[in-house]
This record gives sequence, structure tokens and C-alpha cells, in this order.
Amino acid sequence: MNLRHLSFRLLQVFQEVVRQGSITAAAKALHLTQPTVSMQLKKLTELVGEPLLESRGGQLKPTEIGRELYQAVADVFTRFDDFNALLAQSREGRAGHINIGLVTTAKYVMPRILGAFYRHFPKVEVTLNIGNRAHVMSRFEQQLDDLYLFSHPPTGEQVRSARIIQNPLQLIAPRDHWAAAETHLSFSELTRERFLIREPGSATRMMFESWLSRQGHELRHTMQIESNEAIRLSVVSGLGLSVISGHTLQEGRERPAVLNVEGFPLKSHWYLVSRRDRRLSYAADQLVKFMASHLWDCIEPSWVAEDLSTLLEWSGETA
Repeated sequence: MNLRHLSFRLLQVFQEVVRQGSITAAAKALHLTQPTVSMQLKKLTELVGEPLLESRGGQLKPTEIGRELYQAVADVFTRFDDFNALLAQSREGRAGHINIGLVTTAKYVMPRILGAFYRHFPKVEVTLNIGNRAHVMSRFEQQLDDLYLFSHPPTGEQVRSARIIQNPLQLIAPRDHWAAAETHLSFSELTRERFLIREPGSATRMMFESWLSRQGHELRHTMQIESNEAIRLSVVSGLGLSVISGHTLQEGRERPAVLNVEGFPLKSHWYLVSRRDRRLSYAADQLVKFMASHLWDCIEPSWVAEDLSTLLEWSGETA
């Protein structure tokens, strides 16, 4: 049998004839004429090359080959029914897969958002690809993910971004540091201290260095550490001072002192980013809508960006 000549219509007619036991009843159920049903059965029989139906007791019954074909047809239609249901769920954003590129500092809040999202959409699977800004930028350039979370988003015509969460950068010190007891400090009083800083390209480092340049400050001693957790623990252990995301400070048992320094915390945001030249999947679009409507329920409301509603414009752009 040459499967290329089969069609769903032929199989549907055969299935209905077996169910109804007659061509007349099948034609009525399918809203076809009897000659059309007879012609379709003849064509299918010729393709198979074996008798498919026989008359028994005034009704058409499948032959042995016909029973096997009927089972195969039932299996095929069941699979396509399942596919159709999945397709409907996917188009509603209730099924599918989302890839998210995530800068390391954002790993503290995204699970809270995804946990709430999963309770509403349990059939959507998510993969988080976490790394420093350079790593996530590379993924963005290669179009490897549906959505990205940056604290310093890329720019260009193909970039779609929206501020979603405030990301204040705090200046921290060991709890027994002399500056921890001060209620008001000028940064100039700290320039001789050792500062623990992230690697080049880190958004936190970029913002801190930009602020230093605008204020005319220059650090005397620095030490580079490529991990927020390592920086936090190093500060607690007395290795130096640092500027770090306020969200990072909520993690772990060891808590450094947050210094009251003029100009701090530095104002920063996390941005949800996607590419304009890549259509959002239905599931990713559903996550964007979920954030626009439920982000206040997932994290501290005071940290939610004021212009979060701009996310609702993304659906129109990707339709």
C-alpha cells in the first residue's frame, strides 16, 4: 500500500462505515451522498489491495484486514485528537516550553514569579539559562531564548524591553566595620577602603563605575570576584566593602551591614527583554501577560516598576 495516496477523508469514511454498519447510515452521518461514500470505500480498498468489508447479517462488518486497518485509523485519529487538544492549549498559552536567559542577580526573584505562574499554567515547561551579563548577551545575539532578564539591557532596533522590577544597589560592609555605626556618610570617606567588585561587563559594576565617574571618585583598592554570593560572604568575613543588589541581600543567613551613604542606594531596574525579530511563543506571551497582571502577588509590591503595564503592548506587537 502506498501511504502517500491515503487521505484523512478516506480513513474517516471507512471508520464511519464500520461504526454505522452501512453505507447509507455512514453517508447520513458524514453529510455525504451514498455514491460518494461507495466511491471512497472502493478507492481505499484498491489502495490496500485487500477486501476491507463484508456483509454479515445485513450489515457491513470489517474483514480481518479491515479490523487491523480500523484499529490503525482509531490510533491515528486519537493521536491527532490529542495533538489538536495540545494545539488549542498551546494557542491559549497553557502548554508549551519557554526558554529564559537570566543574569545571575535575577535568579533570586524569577523562581518566585515562575512558581506562581506554574500554579496557573502547570503544563508550561520553563528552562532557565543563568549566567553573567556577557553570557546572557551572547544568548540574546544568537536568539537562543524567548525572554531575557537584564539589569542593563542591550540596545538596538531589534530590542524590546520593559522595566519590571526595581533593583536597588546597596553599599554593604562587615557588621563590625566602623562605618556601620554611622548614620550619614559621604562616599569620599570610604575611598581608601578595599572594594570587592564584579567582573568587567557586569551590569552592577557598570552602574557603580558610572556613578563613581559622575561623582569624581576613584577607588584605591579593589578586588574582583565573579559571584554575588562570594562577594556577600567575603564582605561579611571582613574582606572589604561592596555594592550589590538589594535582592541578593535577602538570601543566606549571613547578613552584612547596609551603609547609610549619600547617593545610595543606586537606582536600578531589571528589564524583561525579547527580540522584535523573533515571534514570542504562545507560552512566552502568556508569561508576559501574567507578569503584567500578577507581579505584585509574586514579589514585594514596592519593588514592582511603575510602568509595568507596558508589557501588555507586547502581545499586539507579536500577534
